Amino acid sequence: MIRGLGYALTDMDRSNPRMVNFVGFANFVKIFTEDTVFPITLINSLKWVSVEVIGQLFFGMIFALILNQKFFGRGLVRTFCFAPWAVSGVLTTMLWVLIYNEHIGLLNNVLELAGLGHLTKAWVQNIDTAFSAVAIAELWRGIPFFTITLLGGLQGVPLELYESAKIDGSNAWKSFWLITIPCMKESIIFATLMRTIWEFRSVDLIMTMTNGGPVRRTLTLPIYMYKTAIEDGYYGYGAALTVILFMILSFYVVFFLKANNFGKGVNE
Repeated sequence: MIRGLGYALTDMDRSNPRMVNFVGFANFVKIFTEDTVFPITLINSLKWVSVEVIGQLFFGMIFALILNQKFFGRGLVRTFCFAPWAVSGVLTTMLWVLIYNEHIGLLNNVLELAGLGHLTKAWVQNIDTAFSAVAIAELWRGIPFFTITLLGGLQGVPLELYESAKIDGSNAWKSFWLITIPCMKESIIFATLMRTIWEFRSVDLIMTMTNGGPVRRTLTLPIYMYKTAIEDGYYGYGAALTVILFMILSFYVVFFLKANNFGKGVNE
């Protein structure tokens, strides 16, 4: 971390690594005043994190509630639901690239069979669908984490609370908001916090599916940072982007934990 901060204050360049000059905060000034790509990547990152975390929390809660019920074959169903989380990012990419393939992809074939051939397209290469296509793939991979975490929280809720609420005339929806959610507060906060951090610095799936394209529609801050430092060789400028990313995540973590009183009991 210290070395990264040190690089951010220099003009270190791969083309001339022996000639490194101290430039102070010049890289940061350039990022916020001259860099026209940085705002695009920041907006894309915020959009990406919002869609992924909210979507994964919503569907993760639904699956957790379903898998918490007793039914025949529950163990097998749980295994299939958790499987995407065990698959590596590269394999996930290969799977979804095949699904979205313009010529042999499953999605276009299904649309053709359904008589909706006019809707087929190159989903990942199209500027109107690239972001959504990659977002759906990441949802598929990330939902199991929320499901596992929230299911653990659900199993810790005392059944006596539901029984008492039922005697008092509470319906299922009311019990969910007044009992389930408060008792699962720690699990929800933990899962949301971790996934936000992971999604904000997510690189593998976006890079291997779109590499930030088309026309920067999926170019997020971590990928821009990688392209600047590793591909283009501007280590000093890339390190400055890294410091900004670190500061954004640090501020978010502190604010999020303070706002939600993480670590305190339900009644505190």
